[in-house]
Amino acid sequence: MRQAKHGDTVKVHYRGKLHDGSVFDATFDREPLQFTIGGGQIIPGLEEAVAGMNPGDSKTTELPVEKGFGPHREDLVVVVPKSKLADLDLDLEPKVGELVSIPQSDGPPVDATVAEVTESEVTVDFNHPLAGEDLSFDIKLVDIIYGAH
Repeated sequence: MRQAKHGDTVKVHYRGKLHDGSVFDATFDREPLQFTIGGGQIIPGLEEAVAGMNPGDSKTTELPVEKGFGPHREDLVVVVPKSKLADLDLDLEPKVGELVSIPQSDGPPVDATVAEVTESEVTVDFNHPLAGEDLSFDIKLVDIIYGAH
């Protein structure tokens, strides 16, 4: 049987867990995730974990922050005056924890999480919600669709 390697397109089922064991995402009850190893479509640690597996293999891998969604960066936390929200056609009374889509002049909108709301300002966090977290993944390689030549 062939092992998955860099350049292969694979299908995997996974269960992603936080350090405390709580599950943040899983595919075992839906379609498996399809991606190309080395394609940069998913977090690096998950790509690395799948490389070397055979179809049907399962394993659990621990990913430090650097191999997951990276560290939480304070430079990605921005305070915006509420008046600016109106200019962006956004809700003037966002709720903490709410996901907002911020329009960009030079590309597609960027998602951010509302971190704090005051009378005049809103703090938005552009970090991925799992940034700064060590993660654990239960992985099952379902199939290698096609491989690098």
